[in-house]
Amino acid sequence: MYRFRLACVFLSLLAGTAASSELPPGSIVRWGVESYGAADAPALCTAVAAGWAHSLGLARDGSIIAWGYNLNGECDVPLPNAGFAAVAAGWAHSLGLRGDGSIVAWGDNSYGQGDVPAPNLRFTVVDGGAYHSVAIRANGSIAAWGWNADGECDVPSPNADFVDVAAGGWHNVALKADGTVVAWGDNLFGQCDVPAPNEDFVAVAAGEYHCLALRSDGSIVAWGDDTYHQCDVPPPNTGFVDVVAGSLFSFGIRADGSVVTWGYDGAGQCEVPAPNVGFAAVAAGVAHALALAPDGSVLAWGDGTHGARDVPVANDAFVAVAAGLNHRLGLRADGSIYAWGWNGAGACTVPAPNAGFSSIAAGSEHSLGLRSDGSIAAFGFNLYGQCDVPPPNTDFVAVDGGDYHSLARKADGSLVAWGDDTYGQCEVPAPNADFVAIAAGSAHSLAVRADGSIAAWGFNWGGQCDVPPPNADFVAVAGGDAHSLGIKSDGSIVAWGLNAHGECDVPAPNAGFVAVAAAGSHSLALRADGSIVAWGQRDRGQCDVPLPNRGFVSIDARGSGSIGVRLSASDWLERHGELAVGGGHGRLGPGAALPGGLGPAIATRAAEPVFVVSPNPFRDATNFAYVVPASAPVRLAIYDVTGRRVRTIETRDSVAGSGNLSWDGRGDLGERVAAGVYLIRMEAGSVTRVGRVVRLR
Repeated sequence: MYRFRLACVFLSLLAGTAASSELPPGSIVRWGVESYGAADAPALCTAVAAGWAHSLGLARDGSIIAWGYNLNGECDVPLPNAGFAAVAAGWAHSLGLRGDGSIVAWGDNSYGQGDVPAPNLRFTVVDGGAYHSVAIRANGSIAAWGWNADGECDVPSPNADFVDVAAGGWHNVALKADGTVVAWGDNLFGQCDVPAPNEDFVAVAAGEYHCLALRSDGSIVAWGDDTYHQCDVPPPNTGFVDVVAGSLFSFGIRADGSVVTWGYDGAGQCEVPAPNVGFAAVAAGVAHALALAPDGSVLAWGDGTHGARDVPVANDAFVAVAAGLNHRLGLRADGSIYAWGWNGAGACTVPAPNAGFSSIAAGSEHSLGLRSDGSIAAFGFNLYGQCDVPPPNTDFVAVDGGDYHSLARKADGSLVAWGDDTYGQCEVPAPNADFVAIAAGSAHSLAVRADGSIAAWGFNWGGQCDVPPPNADFVAVAGGDAHSLGIKSDGSIVAWGLNAHGECDVPAPNAGFVAVAAAGSHSLALRADGSIVAWGQRDRGQCDVPLPNRGFVSIDARGSGSIGVRLSASDWLERHGELAVGGGHGRLGPGAALPGGLGPAIATRAAEPVFVVSPNPFRDATNFAYVVPASAPVRLAIYDVTGRRVRTIETRDSVAGSGNLSWDGRGDLGERVAAGVYLIRMEAGSVTRVGRVVRLR
């Protein structure tokens, strides 16, 4: 929309190749409605663009990454996402210029701003305005399309010899080869009245109602709306090499890559992060800005309400996810939380230190993180006190979030609930003891007792609290808006409550499930083999699990969106080797079936470390027998299917050879863990093994 880019684009040098469709281990997969986009790759870029509340980056391989507000699909880059040479952003639409000179447009198309005119070829420059788009062809003519109520798509004659163009809110400004500037469209503030002398210009930029132009002597000329002094270039007005215009603010770029700012600064969009030097590219949106460091990393500042400032991290090393209404959380293997999406109430602002987390959960507009020390960090919307964790904030082992209430389980099996209690969703039924699993629906709460029965309380208009008989033998629960799900110890699912869209109609075969998630009108379930089954309302793609549907270890859903963490089994085995399981059934991999439907097995490679789990499945205790070739402490980490680390067991000695560790089915705080599938990771020096173990009721 309002960007800084080189006037000449070397198309043939920037064409990229397609990225692999196979995601790395621990990557986040999203489907359905995602109002806020997050990239699936590290942000190492050659160009950036900023829209109203979304951001684009052109990666070094020619693909585009997008993040921020995504209500209109402006962050959903069409496939094939490859071969791009430039990017531009309108208010709610995005544009990508390919190396072959064609333009791809996506996002809002209410006014035809995404309908590139034919012939779609030989374009060299592209930009996006509020609801229109402009581009220059190789012959120097301009094509403009979209909203035209103010004449912004009526290019003045002669339509020739243009070398640069910028789209403002409802006007355009363009540079001719002879150094003159032409502006047309909305002229309410005189933004189309180019100041005299109209000569010797080398670059142009357009804000919402103002224009900037750079002269060859390094000075900037600004005209149009000056309500917030966006046209008052600060002295000394010299030494500039490019210009960038935000909605109501302006940037001048100096030869050393530093940025000079002026104009409206209500969201900090004029406060460039230090050190303000060496930037390779700069872009400005309505209230946020982006810059490229020399190494290709992206810096962002200004308004972060809609996630446009949340520069994506590498989509790997995730172990769990949680879905809020318009924000998402990802728990990384290092114990940190990555958050993106709507941040108007701070639900994506993780409290410092962002470390030591073992589990995450999300309410409608608030977030919860359980630290390994048993304390809970709660942040975001707090009108009902859902972020005010009751004291003492210690000894917690599980947490979940409803729309506006929070629910947590203590190590002694008791529950604590706080926040909105309009429907009694925070009034834990007596006796408040011996709970082993919890879930928070929109306005109701669920918990599994040690005897396998479910307690349900709170809002019940759809019957979501009426657990069907027999209320026994449950191991896990999930709550949606008006329906509930429970997993039995045999891996089957029971669903009850409102069923307007089939959200309670569990598909056959109803077996082999280890985790469930419930959203407004759809349901997700994770099988022991790592595949996901989805059912219920599917009008927004929320039940269309992306392929390959395998290797998932964590799921969640809210609204019309779904999310999961997927591990690539092949990459896991290549990087970490295999983990043997007991009972003579072999190990994870292709081959014979493992107990409990855990998947296939293969024979042990010769001369490799041995690690055997037996019995598996188990009820009270299981043993981990190992043989390691080199002296090193042996450490065993046990995770539940949400990615929460429940137990760490390690040896005191560092001796090569055989040994044995045992697990009594309890967590680090002595609590009894629920029946289900647990992920195990063994480390002995440079040797790492991963796999699964099943605890029976």
